[in-house]
Amino acid sequence: MGTAATPGPYMTNIKPCISSSRKIVVSTMVNIIAQHKEASWSGLASASHISSRQPFLHRITSKPVKFEKFVTRAMSEQSDNKPFSGLPIDLRGKRAFIAGVADDNGYGWAIAKSLAAAGAEILVGTWVPALNIFESSLRRGKFDESRILPDGSLMEITKVYPMDAVYDSPEDVPVDVETNKRYAGSSNWTVQELVECVKKDFGSIDILVHSLANGPEVSKPLLETSRNGYLAALSASSYSYISLLKHFLPIMNPGGASISLTYIASERIIPGYGGGMSSAKAALESDTRVLAFEAGRKHKVRVNTISAGPLRSRAAKAIGFIDMMIDYSLANAPLKKELSAEEVGNAAAFLASPLSSAITGAVVYVDNGLNAMGVGVDSPIFENLDIPKDN
Repeated sequence: MGTAATPGPYMTNIKPCISSSRKIVVSTMVNIIAQHKEASWSGLASASHISSRQPFLHRITSKPVKFEKFVTRAMSEQSDNKPFSGLPIDLRGKRAFIAGVADDNGYGWAIAKSLAAAGAEILVGTWVPALNIFESSLRRGKFDESRILPDGSLMEITKVYPMDAVYDSPEDVPVDVETNKRYAGSSNWTVQELVECVKKDFGSIDILVHSLANGPEVSKPLLETSRNGYLAALSASSYSYISLLKHFLPIMNPGGASISLTYIASERIIPGYGGGMSSAKAALESDTRVLAFEAGRKHKVRVNTISAGPLRSRAAKAIGFIDMMIDYSLANAPLKKELSAEEVGNAAAFLASPLSSAITGAVVYVDNGLNAMGVGVDSPIFENLDIPKDN
């Protein structure tokens, strides 16, 4: 990670299998704290230096709290060389590969930022058709504001790899895809070739993140979904994780961690989330448990998945009803606040760290508690009940 927050180009156009030019590592640790959105950095730094438990409890209980005005932030390093007051998440010396980063407003980007804030070196895999735009945006500084870490430095991405996780090896690529102009100029982007390039460039990784999904018929009800559409959703959204983990495991260091992203539609009915996507997420969660056993026994690698709540990401907006899902969550979740991508990123940093060394095969819900609800309390049928409202 860079030690300065000066915006500007920071990447070169690196061809696959060519070692990256440089990586500046900042000694970083993460302290998960509650912070008001409007607090200044100086106020945040001083607030994190808690000398005793009692003043802290008094401070957070002395007046009503509105949850929607609070977020969590991953602190990369303590200011003024003062000691931490909480448990640090320290990923210094670790290398992470995040599959499925193509912009700066999704969960994949947020996870990369939290891992970087904790000290990890960041590699990303980007879908081939989106690669040129993503790399161009990085070079032109379009993402510089989004790259700012809690300590003021900029997240550095050591290398961006072209990737299409639907194809395991070159032999699997159909001619129409191989000759498609969107894939022109890129090579070594199947899963097998991707991992070979990472191994050649860096030798090994410690953390694997699967942050990709696609269902070509997601807007169709399940009864109207074609066989090809259904299988395409499973291939891109769940089997892609098996393939990535299968190929990366031989170069993952023992004690490493792998994380994927799932959604509550795997176990609850979400009308509009169709095309086999709910089935793909259910498969992903089932696979997480089996992969946790196999990867744990054979390679000492932990496997978990995060069931994240709705987010206004570019990919989610393509589904068409993401705003309604966010409104529904605000009205019905135990915590009445909009979920931030950063909160999912921080949960991923914890799951990737030694602090979660006994956690594997788990579905971790990061959705403001919406998964716990059995009914929608915004229904008129409950209007006469004494349901807690905002403070």
